Amino acid sequence: MNTMKPGHPTNASRLRELLYTRTISIPGAFNALIAMQIERAGYEAVYVSGAALSACRGVPDIGLLTLADVADEAGRIARSVSIPTIVDADTGYGGPSVVCEAVRAFEEAGLAGMQIEDQEPAKKCGHLPGKRLIPVGEMASKIEAAVRAKTDRAFMIIARTDARAVEGIEGAVARAIAYAEAGADALFPEALGSADEFERFARAIRGAGVTVPLVANMTEFGKTPLLSCAEFASLGYRGVLFPVTALRTALRAIEALLAELKLFGTQRDWLHHMMTRKELYRLLRYPESLDSQAEDVWVQQ
Repeated sequence: MNTMKPGHPTNASRLRELLYTRTISIPGAFNALIAMQIERAGYEAVYVSGAALSACRGVPDIGLLTLADVADEAGRIARSVSIPTIVDADTGYGGPSVVCEAVRAFEEAGLAGMQIEDQEPAKKCGHLPGKRLIPVGEMASKIEAAVRAKTDRAFMIIARTDARAVEGIEGAVARAIAYAEAGADALFPEALGSADEFERFARAIRGAGVTVPLVANMTEFGKTPLLSCAEFASLGYRGVLFPVTALRTALRAIEALLAELKLFGTQRDWLHHMMTRKELYRLLRYPESLDSQAEDVWVQQ
């Protein structure tokens, strides 16, 4: 629950200020420890990807996680850092009344904003074919309900549209404008196929008089080419998500380690790839709870 006194900045208000001020990179964290690394590396916000959370539970990103599942893990991630955290809420877990519950759950868990998308409940990864969308009015009703449910008015409702693959870029623009009119605090066009499409989308949104921040998904191996944050900034986007980048990198490194460990029976040649005990304890802020004598013990290990 938001415990900040009235007038004091919250993480939601910090996130809002960031996205209205400049373009920021927002890496994805799949657990609290990774979020702590993201903060320590100097990033200003964290993203909790539904795809990453699903993968860590051994299931695909098809809407199998419940609101309770995601609120629990996203809250744990948000509370581990002082920077704002955005959570991927998939399709909102149901109709407008359930979306209201989601907003309250995520606010209570310490999130700064949530993203909802306009796919049907049996959703797919945004970069896969065969997606099906709900009607514009139905999505607008979810957004309106989410806005009404907020207790911290700065909490951000980020509306994602997957319309590019189904209705073309014009459909994505029309839906995004409708979602902004319904009260969305930011707009997120998923799976655009080129820098030109991102520019066209941003130009059309601004041409319609919509001024909320735009968010881009810079995921790997999808429909979107690998663009830099500077390139997205020049195209008019303020938040650039890297939702599964850390997870994919970690999985590849672990795969290589396990193969060599099985072959040679030792991890000796991998020590230079590892975070040391001392470094891990520092990341965990462990010394802060120890007296000086105990600290000397772990430094020597």
